[in-house]
Formats: sequence, C-alpha cells, structure tokens
Amino acid sequence: MATETRTTQGAPPPGGVSFSLSDPTFRAIVYQILVVGAVVLVGWFLISNTLDNLARRSIATGYDFLEREAAFGIGESLIDYSPKDSYGRAFLVGVLNTLKVSIIGVILATIIGTIIGVARLSSNWLIAKLASTYVEVVRNIPPLLQLFFWYALVSESLPPVRQALNPLPGVFLSQRGLRVPVPASDPVWVNIGIALLVGIVAAWGVSRWARARQARTGQIFPAGWTGLGLIVGLPLLTWIAGGAPVAMNVPELTGFNFTGGAAISPEFFAILTGLTIYTAAFIAEVVRSGIIAVNWGQTEAARALGLPSGPTLRLVILPQALRVIVPPLTSQYLNLTKNSSLALAIGYPDLVSIANTTLNQTGQAIEGVTMIMGTYLVISLSISIFMNWYNKRIALVER
Repeated sequence: MATETRTTQGAPPPGGVSFSLSDPTFRAIVYQILVVGAVVLVGWFLISNTLDNLARRSIATGYDFLEREAAFGIGESLIDYSPKDSYGRAFLVGVLNTLKVSIIGVILATIIGTIIGVARLSSNWLIAKLASTYVEVVRNIPPLLQLFFWYALVSESLPPVRQALNPLPGVFLSQRGLRVPVPASDPVWVNIGIALLVGIVAAWGVSRWARARQARTGQIFPAGWTGLGLIVGLPLLTWIAGGAPVAMNVPELTGFNFTGGAAISPEFFAILTGLTIYTAAFIAEVVRSGIIAVNWGQTEAARALGLPSGPTLRLVILPQALRVIVPPLTSQYLNLTKNSSLALAIGYPDLVSIANTTLNQTGQAIEGVTMIMGTYLVISLSISIFMNWYNKRIALVER
C-alpha cells in the first residue's frame, strides 16, 4: 500500500527552521533581532546626541588629552613618574596601584578568611567564639568607616618623622608610614626574579608529574619538598653566581622625611588593612559553609583510617569543600577589587583618584568615567574568567 505523507501547516520541515511566525524558533529569532536592533538604535541616539551637545558647547572630545603633560604629582608609584609625564602614564600609575592593592588584598584576605572560617568550627569554645565575634563585628561595619579607622590609627597614634620609632636597625615607623631597608640596586636581582619564576613553574610541573605518577603506579614522590627546593634553590644559586651581593639601601632622615629604603605609606596601609580585614570576614563565612557542606561521613571515614585532624582537613575536607567555596569566593574577590575605589577617601592614588584629577584638569569627564568603567570591567572579567576556569577544573566529572 502507498503511504501518504501529511504535512502540518506551519510546522518546521525535518531538520530545519520554518520561516513562518507560527514557528516558535523562528519567532524567537525575530524577537531577539528586534531587541538587539532597538538597543543599538537607542545607544546610537544617546551617543550622537551627547556628541552634538558637546560640539555646540565647544567641549573637546576624544582621548588625545592622554598624550598631554599631566603636571601633577603622585605620591607613590610602581613605575617611574614625574609631573612632566603624560596623562596616559599617570592613568597607568593609577591602574598599577589599584592592581597592587587588589592582588595583595585578595591573597591576604583568602589566608585570613580561611583561618577564621576553620576557627569558627573549632571544638575549642574560646577560639570559636573569638572567630564568630570577629566575623559578626567586622562585616557589619561599613568598609569606609574601617578605612578611616586604620588611617587615623597610623596618622594620629604614631610619632612625627623626627621622633620616629626605631624597633630594629634601619626600620623606622612614623606618621609618614613604615621605612625598611632593601637590597641595593644590582643587576643580579633581575636574574634572581627570573630564577624565582622558573622555580615556581618547575615546581608546578613536578607537582603535576608526581600526581600522574602516583595515579599510574601508586608510588608517592616528595613533590612538596622538591618544589620548595626549586623555588628557594634556583634564586639562591643565582644570587651566589652573581657575586652574592649584600649591600643594603638603608633609610636615612633627610630634612623632614626619610630617604632610601622601601616605604609603606599610611594610605596604602589603611586601604590594604581595611579591605583585607573586611573581606576576610565574608570569606570566613564562605569557607565555613563549604566545610559544613561536606558530608560528616567523610570525616568519620578519615578518622577510621587513622588520619589526624590536620591532614583530614587538608587532604579530605577542604578539597571537597572547594567545589562549594569557589563560586561565592569569586564574588568576594570582585567586591574587594571594586571596593579599592574607596581609597579616594583617604588619599591613596588609585585608579579613581588619578582619573578624577585628570578629568578635573582636562574637563573631559565622559572620557575619564569611561576609562574608569572600562578598566574595572576588564579587571573584573579577568578575575571571573580565571575563577570560572578554576571552578571548572575542580568540579566533579560525572560518568
């Protein structure tokens, strides 16, 4: 018998999309195109209208001002800078200062938050209560007030420069911050830095090889000690090969301030300490919730195998808790990075502070604000991409 094929009106052909509004897939595509087109038109209208208004008022536009002389000083910088440099270089100084606070703050907040989070679950009543008090007090005080507190603590409680505290030879503590000796300039220090990076990469490679070898043969390789030897040994050998320089650049009181050595300004101390302590309180709760999420049976199994509490936490509990910890931890890293903009309140020359000075001098507020927004967007997306990659790497792979 012949088979009759019937086609429902408006139904998409097999394996394709029907170009008819009655087809839900095609209709969804059309709606999305219309929405995107509307957003583009609104954006074009706003941008063109803004440019027309600026042109009528003879207000300069564009980013050519970045090549002009900045003519203002910056208190601290990771790169060489003087008022004769351009606005672009000044903006770069602000970006680097923001990254310095963010990177160091993230590392310190993670360490402190992990310790406090574990302490909250301690069987010792006093330790658990102290950790709980820290979390409840710190996270309920606005971060800006905490920055003011730490800045006032340094600027008001410490003596002036001429009466600076000298707790150790070459170390001076005053209202201008902390001055410490540093190694004198020598080409060998660059080579030592390169050797340190090589040692870190080599230690990572040894760790991966050791894990693969253990999974394949069951034999344990001392990757930890080997990696430590590479990280410490390579720079040490480079230092010895470079003549083992020991000359130090010691701070000296010259006029109304110290010269030489390395300085930690009160502004940097306040913003770093405030953000670290504030964010660590939230990270502590993230760590605590992650540990609680691990089934208690895992702890009982580890104890049945004879593992002490320390190795149980490090080898059994925390690796499993990371799958719960990492996603909310990403948000805390982003919060710390964005909260670094509060440095403007205590005079630390971060991205926002320098950009504000630039737009006040040039009058090009739109360009300045877009540069701030774009920079924070790039930094935040970079953190998110890295943390999402790490979260995917440690996620359980189901069969």
